[in-house]
Amino acid sequence: MDDIYTRQGFGATLDVQPPIGLLVVDFVNAFADPALFGSLAIQQAIARAVLLLREARIRRWPVAYSRVVYANDGADANLFSQKVPGLLRLTEHAPESAVVDALAPIAGELVLRKTTPSAFHSTNLAPWLAQRGVRTLLVTGATTSGCVRASALDAMCAGFVPVVVSDCVGDRAWGPHQASLFDLRQKYAEVMSLAELMTAPAVDQVQITP
Repeated sequence: MDDIYTRQGFGATLDVQPPIGLLVVDFVNAFADPALFGSLAIQQAIARAVLLLREARIRRWPVAYSRVVYANDGADANLFSQKVPGLLRLTEHAPESAVVDALAPIAGELVLRKTTPSAFHSTNLAPWLAQRGVRTLLVTGATTSGCVRASALDAMCAGFVPVVVSDCVGDRAWGPHQASLFDLRQKYAEVMSLAELMTAPAVDQVQITP
């Protein structure tokens, strides 16, 4: 399958360029719990994302999180929640909607609320990143085929170089995870493992953010 993509000119490289930012997409309790919307693969991705978050904080990269948050009375129900009605339980103070403890935000990190797949749609993520000079946006989170893919695509559309960190994203099934990583790599983003990312020359460049 790779041959036709190569022959038609897909899959060119996007360089990792500083300043770098980190986006943590929907790593909330509901998506870590296999009894709700999660899976073992997502739990494993969270464990890897802990390592990436630690490096991001050491390097003073801007860090943003997204949460799915609906109104308590479902007044903002939409087509996303119509497709997945259980999402309406993710309200502001519901434990299921909280970022997992292992990745809990600290002061100065942005937490976005959203009711659609993309962390960019109807949020202030793009201007927040632009104000901090971000050129490359690392994308982690859940699910690879859903909100991660949507957010990476919108990052590219907004002019940020999206880098999906392959072992720091997870899905509830292997097929959609692999297919989405392939598609992102061919058309919209760079896809690399955490180990590959940490050897990129741009990662260790001094970065000062406002």
